[in-house]
Amino acid sequence: MGLLDGTNQATYYNLSNQANFGNYQFTTLDNIINAFIYSYVGEGKIITKINRTDVQFHAMRAIQELSYDVLRSVKSQEIEVANVPAMILPQDYVNYVKLAVIGGDGIERNLYPTGKTSNPFAITQDADGNYQFTDTDNADGDGDTATGTDSLLEQSTGSDTWANYQGSSSGTFTDIYDSTNSSDIELDFTGQKYGLDPQHAHMHGSFYIDYRTGWIHFSSNLVGKTIVLKYISDGLGTDAEMVVHKFCEEACYKWIAYGILSTRSNIPEYIVQRYKKEKFAETRKAKIRLSNIKIEEFTQVLKGMSKQIK
Repeated sequence: MGLLDGTNQATYYNLSNQANFGNYQFTTLDNIINAFIYSYVGEGKIITKINRTDVQFHAMRAIQELSYDVLRSVKSQEIEVANVPAMILPQDYVNYVKLAVIGGDGIERNLYPTGKTSNPFAITQDADGNYQFTDTDNADGDGDTATGTDSLLEQSTGSDTWANYQGSSSGTFTDIYDSTNSSDIELDFTGQKYGLDPQHAHMHGSFYIDYRTGWIHFSSNLVGKTIVLKYISDGLGTDAEMVVHKFCEEACYKWIAYGILSTRSNIPEYIVQRYKKEKFAETRKAKIRLSNIKIEEFTQVLKGMSKQIK
């Protein structure tokens, strides 16, 4: 029975079906689990008996690990920076690939993280400088841990460090490179006029990710600009996302097999090592396949590198 039975071309190319365009390149997590049980579990097979929930656990772990280095799990979000130059980290955020500001020509211009500032925990103090506490149980605020849980109270507005950075105009970089308005001895966080740090040698702006609060903060010159965040997810955000590219299907089977065999006590070590090597080999093969290298495009890039700069 063919895989396309029941789906004709008229149905597939209907614009109302566009949510399913290109889905043939993927296989679902349920198909992976079912195929693994049929192929690897049973009498006379490498795994004689196992619960489906165990296979599901190792299959989901395989998708997570493969998403970081092999699968195309990069997502993107586009926002317009409001008066408060900040962005909430996406719900399924694991790590960022890049942040970019979009110009009027639609070209993405990379933003770089700033290492010159931070957003530290700002402790609320009274006029005498004493730390203020909050009582989560009886709200007496007396610091009596026997009657409640007292903790330091953070300023609701955040730290002065980051507020001062966002409020400064240094993010525009306009005065630093203007020879008519600046001198050789003028300094700011980007460095001297003739000795600036290359990571700040642009006018795009900068950002800082505060993982404690889950916000991305931007420099003040990005207010009103369009920002694109490209980030890595673990592929387990929703049921619809738990799919595996067919180039990586065999690697997923080997990940599951190795995960199961390595946690059982009655499996000979040479069997475990065998599947460990097969997992590594299939992962490497999948990564090469998904790298999507096209010889014509690669050749064109090399031709451009051979141009002489005069």
